[in-house]
Amino acid sequence: MGERSDHPQGPGAAEDSGAQEIEATVVLGIRITDWPTLRAAALAAVDELDFDGADPVGQRSELLREVADDPNAALGVLLHPDRLVAAVPGIEALGGTLEISVTDDFAPDFAELFPLDGEDGEGADWTLTPRTACLLHTQLVGLADAAYDDLEEHEDEPVTEGDEPDWTVYARLPRRTWSMHRTWRRALARTFDDLAEDLSLGEWPLPRCLAEEVALRMALADARSLLGAQPESVADMMGDLPADLYDYDWDGCADELFGVYGPDEGDPDLETADRIDQLLAATHPEGWFLGYEDAEERDPQRGYRR
Repeated sequence: MGERSDHPQGPGAAEDSGAQEIEATVVLGIRITDWPTLRAAALAAVDELDFDGADPVGQRSELLREVADDPNAALGVLLHPDRLVAAVPGIEALGGTLEISVTDDFAPDFAELFPLDGEDGEGADWTLTPRTACLLHTQLVGLADAAYDDLEEHEDEPVTEGDEPDWTVYARLPRRTWSMHRTWRRALARTFDDLAEDLSLGEWPLPRCLAEEVALRMALADARSLLGAQPESVADMMGDLPADLYDYDWDGCADELFGVYGPDEGDPDLETADRIDQLLAATHPEGWFLGYEDAEERDPQRGYRR
């Protein structure tokens, strides 16, 4: 049987087709699962680039800095249209643009990550339920977004008396932090993402340093406030996640999530929250990010969302 051919094939096909110019649109959904590997690949890609500007050395150095800190910048280098087209034989790049944005479409499956019928069986007196994890994750991500927004708007500007309404996150911190520098603030913004990442992996968000203690307290307070002010919105957010007796047990969260890691110094008769308060008061904000000795260290190369 003969075959119909709508496209020329073989030698001379390009000439017969008039060397068509084609505009291709590619939309990719990507989840970063190994930031250090992505970072290394992007840094290697930058080393292969040619810079033709007035200061090629400075341009390369600046791009390397951006790629080392920002997953979006790393993806921008690896997914650049010229780089993608170079891997396809028989075509020539005529130009193109790349747009990368963080999507809200992906959400962890909290019912799967925090099953109510776990391996512990009937012996589990308290558990982090899917709905609690979902609401807490939402607040952590929202606080991270707001902290980065604060940072982009104010940079190193100190929080001052009377302008607290101009800040979303940093004005809520103790006054002794109000003059901290941009690098410190950026590190604090990342603590919200670190705890949210724990939840997205099905792990309890157990603070591993004083900064994470502060971040988790803020998220729990915001979750409690949102549930009280907008219960219908929270119900809509939950969708078909299974309900449980321990849903939104914020006191239980405080009892179970705080104090798992951290120093045992201080008055043993004090509650965990009081010991944390004492430690915060005695520690300079620069020391808030020192990891607890008994907690696994977070990847120092994990980068920042912004």
